[in-house]
Amino acid sequence: MTERIRQLQEEATAALSAASSTEALEQLRVRYLGRKAELPMMLREVASLPPQDRAVVGKEANAARKALEALIEQRSAALSAAELDARLAADAIDVTLPGAPPQPIGRLHVLSETQRELEDIFLGLGFTVLEGPEVETVHYNFDALNHSPTHPARAKTDTFYISDDVVLRTHTSPMQIRAMEAHPPPLYVVIPGRVYRPDSDATHTPQFHQIEGLAVDEDITLADLKGTLLAFARAVFGEEREVRLRPHFFPFTEPSVEVDVSCFSCSGKGFMKDGSRCPLCKGEGWLEVLGAGEVDPNVYAYVPETSANSPGYDPEKVQGYAWGMGVERIAMLRHGIPDLRLYYENDLRFLEQFG
Repeated sequence: MTERIRQLQEEATAALSAASSTEALEQLRVRYLGRKAELPMMLREVASLPPQDRAVVGKEANAARKALEALIEQRSAALSAAELDARLAADAIDVTLPGAPPQPIGRLHVLSETQRELEDIFLGLGFTVLEGPEVETVHYNFDALNHSPTHPARAKTDTFYISDDVVLRTHTSPMQIRAMEAHPPPLYVVIPGRVYRPDSDATHTPQFHQIEGLAVDEDITLADLKGTLLAFARAVFGEEREVRLRPHFFPFTEPSVEVDVSCFSCSGKGFMKDGSRCPLCKGEGWLEVLGAGEVDPNVYAYVPETSANSPGYDPEKVQGYAWGMGVERIAMLRHGIPDLRLYYENDLRFLEQFG
């Protein structure tokens, strides 16, 4: 029996030393030292041996068991450390690598993006951004802006009336008067915001956005207006753009002009490189972008004097210019958008093209 114990010890020692993982080591432990293993069974049978053999066999079996247990503990520590090192190496994170990009949670609407860009352009030219009420009085929306009592814009077919004296503003121009009432000259402001008119088709919507500009100071001329709008046009449509002024009429400016910018699709030539007519400007070479003009002196009369020492806006001492443009119109020209209604249909296939 002692010979068999030595054979089992040699066999188990070789197997345990060759174990390549803690899992394999545990299987060998059960095989050689488990309750049903041969060596433990021998230890339990020692009591049934003849008295002269008990001491020898018991001592030999216990020594073999302790040697194998010590070897298992040693190999378990070594294999566990090796497996931990392997896991750490496999799970290592390179902190110099870029992280996972954040998932998009939204973006600016193309109209908001365009409006903010326009505001930034005029802020860079020294203007201040103001906002005003969307529900206005007839006084500020029409009377103070030199609209005659019979002007067509006053008709209920052209304006949303809340009451006889209150309307949804049809333009951002009422803030011209409010700004002049609140601030003495010189005054340089731009006024963005929503406006309302009862129209609905491919080029008109009941709600749309304008950005108004007003500059009042001494010795201001149309040349200053043209220079300001040229800087705007080149910032929005490209450095090669030019602007031209065409005579027009607006109740609150005199003289009034329509402002065109040279077409950025055909570089103002009216035709493409292949000789075909430019589809954007329809062969004209110019794109209409906004209306503007010198502030009509009659408008200053609606700005009250603030004190005896501050005579308000005296048309004999100050001059000014104003302009108004549609934010939708600017975005349509820049991006080739054919229908205003696309802005408001909330179709992600359309909106995700911008921003």
